Amino acid sequence: MNDDKLLAVAQSLMTTLTPGDLDHTLSRITAAAVEALPETDYASITILHADGRLETVAPTNDVLWGVDAAQYELREGPCYQAAADAVHVVSPDLARDERFPRYAVSAVAAGLRAQAGIRLFDAPKSRGALNLYAETVGAFSDLGALGELFRHQAAMAIDYAREIHDLREAVQTRTMIGTAVGIVMERYHLTDDRAFAFLTRLSQDGNIKLREIARRLIAATQG
Repeated sequence: MNDDKLLAVAQSLMTTLTPGDLDHTLSRITAAAVEALPETDYASITILHADGRLETVAPTNDVLWGVDAAQYELREGPCYQAAADAVHVVSPDLARDERFPRYAVSAVAAGLRAQAGIRLFDAPKSRGALNLYAETVGAFSDLGALGELFRHQAAMAIDYAREIHDLREAVQTRTMIGTAVGIVMERYHLTDDRAFAFLTRLSQDGNIKLREIARRLIAATQG
């Protein structure tokens, strides 16, 4: 792909992958992959959680639920490897790929002939990979600069969406704890500092997060 076309695709991706809500961002990424990446018929995202659980999100076609599940069960396939072990895994001809003999049977039966797994992000509690699927043998043989560009733009969108998500959670937690402090102050005639210390002690003694203590107190008061 020449530089002018690569730049045009980059500009298009920057618009298409405008970050927002995290779930919405992931759906935009898989939809954009089908639109922007050559030979891509379907796409999904695999998330490997800290507890080892594998999850499919934002598939562009329902057939991918079963295909991805087969990879998780067999611990075999490009999307599984990209999430668990390698950064990029490409299989232009699944039927002949000796690395995935068991999974290839399921993929070919579903009409999928080629596949690529591209690591998207490594977070403290999860790891994610973009899964690309094609019905044509030979697809993804040369994703090259375009594949790397897409990965970079998608990773930036996810990072930003995560920041927004974390910020919203922090604001909600602070508001909830502030409300709980106010309840304790009024109920027990305590100062702000002592009310907060009271909640903190409940959290420590019960080994329960302060946010959960606050949530329970507010729910009990409202009830």
